[in-house]
Amino acid sequence: MLPSALGAAAGVSAGGVIAAGSRGPTLVPWPAKVRTAFPIVVGGLTCAAVALPVALGTAVVAAAIGRGRWPVKSVAAFVGMVGVGVAAGVVGRRLVEQKLTPNGRDLDPAYARPPLNPSVSGSAESAVTMAELGREGARFVGSVTGADDIREVTGLEPVAEPVRVFIGVDAAATVEQRVALAMSELRRTGAFDRSNLLILAPAGTGFSNSTPVDILEILTRGDSASVVIGYGLLPSFLSLGKVAIAAQTQKLLLDSIRDELATRTKRPRLLLYGESLGAKVQEEAVPGGPIDLDYHNIAAALWVGTPGGKVADGFHALCSQESITVDRPEEIPTVLPTTRPRVWFLEHDGDPVVRFRPALITKRPAWLPLDGTRGRNIPESMTWWPGITFIQSFVDTMFATNVKPGDFQSMGHDYRADLGAVSTAAYDLPADSVTAARLEGHLRVLETAKAELIAQTGKGAQ
Repeated sequence: MLPSALGAAAGVSAGGVIAAGSRGPTLVPWPAKVRTAFPIVVGGLTCAAVALPVALGTAVVAAAIGRGRWPVKSVAAFVGMVGVGVAAGVVGRRLVEQKLTPNGRDLDPAYARPPLNPSVSGSAESAVTMAELGREGARFVGSVTGADDIREVTGLEPVAEPVRVFIGVDAAATVEQRVALAMSELRRTGAFDRSNLLILAPAGTGFSNSTPVDILEILTRGDSASVVIGYGLLPSFLSLGKVAIAAQTQKLLLDSIRDELATRTKRPRLLLYGESLGAKVQEEAVPGGPIDLDYHNIAAALWVGTPGGKVADGFHALCSQESITVDRPEEIPTVLPTTRPRVWFLEHDGDPVVRFRPALITKRPAWLPLDGTRGRNIPESMTWWPGITFIQSFVDTMFATNVKPGDFQSMGHDYRADLGAVSTAAYDLPADSVTAARLEGHLRVLETAKAELIAQTGKGAQ
């Protein structure tokens, strides 16, 4: 049989198997067009991926046996094709980065003016300009909660003005300079005089979820401060190469705050928050083996939707003695132990960002057992196929967050519906059932109002 025929037969067989298996249920819904095209595309690519090497390998062996020499030109041509493909991928990535980077600097007109509030970065008193904040930084400082928000939820008067500090990646050239700017802003705004200081690790664009900050500001009646230092302007999937420098930034910030507080008699409770890539970044910044929250005097840490993998699994294990992992607020124990958990993981059972990892290629994951109870939003009919489940889960990550402003969902990589109750519990904040209900409603109002401001300018929300 000719090499091309052998390759085609092998490719069609493999492609057919992959295409059939890829039609199964997934963790999150896909757009109808993607669902229809996926088996065809995956089957076709598999067919080509199998057919070409098989045909080439067969031709090489046949030529070597029949002619007594290797077909150097054919092999070189194949290697050249692979090289062109790799080069095209590198060039394509650079073009995407060049297109997206300016978006991270482009301010929404609704958030472009310097805030009148001196307690936030970007104001006239601040050492950081609005341009240096970037798009996400301007949104963050421009969304600080006000006295009316506090009264609406708690029924009480504010006791202080909330502080929000944001240092964009363009504010300084080095990590050390950005951290120095953040410390200067924290001192200027009186952040260390607040009872609570929340340290957030942002996503790749600089995006920092305002919801946990809103919760802290409202329930402490303004007696809080928050700080964010950016490390890039690109979406998280293009920022994985910056995890190390982002973790270095968090570590230096934590060390600087530790040194600052060592000289003060009044010290705020230190709280940590990271979501998605931000969670991964902050986890890498915390001393490990097992983790030592006492070194930086951390009162509580909340990490949400941490991307899965060996590193995340290992970190979970290091935290096992003083941590709690929940899929939703209903899993929070009614009565917490006398020694409250200091590390909280909020991770949906059916979040593909949490579940995706290379091991899916060859190993059945614990969340897809052959028998037994499955986690919430994991389809009973979903099964594990070598290679196929890996590809499905990868596509799942692309559609894991389907955000409609104000319509909070508790599924996939969308944690907005859970943050009110989980943040309140993790940070040990005061809220009876009535206050909690008002908080949930008001968080949706705040998000909707922010989205409307952004939409008026034609900018898409993060």
